[in-house]
Amino acid sequence: MSLLPVAYVDFRFSVHATEDLEKVMQAVNNVLPPLEDQPVEFTKNELEGHYGNPIVFFEARIKNKKAVKALIDNIVANLSTLDKEELGRDINKCFEKGSLYIRIDKQAAYQGKIKFVNSDPIRIRIRFRTSKLESAIETCKEIGMLL
Repeated sequence: MSLLPVAYVDFRFSVHATEDLEKVMQAVNNVLPPLEDQPVEFTKNELEGHYGNPIVFFEARIKNKKAVKALIDNIVANLSTLDKEELGRDINKCFEKGSLYIRIDKQAAYQGKIKFVNSDPIRIRIRFRTSKLESAIETCKEIGMLL
């Protein structure tokens, strides 16, 4: 198995009072591949929204190289050609200081699809071992995340 030049992946999402926690967790599990040997453990913070509504915020840092590769492979395998093209056009807006930031649609993820979205996403930060955009672009092309 060829490992990626990725240091870690941060995974963050929120669950609003109007959302079903079980459905959001199912969406997250559809993005995360099954990892029996080292499951991802999320920290949970309870927050309050602008109007006093409860929001639960989850986050995890995935450092295990096999888990990182499995997650990225799952994203690449399920990302549409249009989203890959969009990422290629906008990568300079999504890349900062060695990290690629992508946002996955919770609704689509619940249905087993991976699709980019701007509002209320599952946020993923892929931290490369290099801070050079050109190197990250080359890696993304090699793994099929960019066309």
